[in-house]
Amino acid sequence: MDRSGLIEAIGRKTAGGGELPADQIGRVVDAVFGTVREAGAIAEALRAGRTVTLVGFGSFHQVGGDAALRPGKALNEFIHDQAG
Repeated sequence: MDRSGLIEAIGRKTAGGGELPADQIGRVVDAVFGTVREAGAIAEALRAGRTVTLVGFGSFHQVGGDAALRPGKALNEFIHDQAG
């Protein structure tokens, strides 16, 4: 899934609570994940040596100076069709 696909998927997921314009969703995606020109909140935290934890999804952290994602239990269970 690329950035456009992510924005579309978020739009579909949030449509029940009122339509969010794609440009607003795009700004949030960029703020969290960053762009080529500007780092997002996750990248900035990693550079500062911090871990970003999204409960159930996982945590972004550094391993040997490289960014890594450790999936959370809920994400692993969903991926393996074990969510209950």
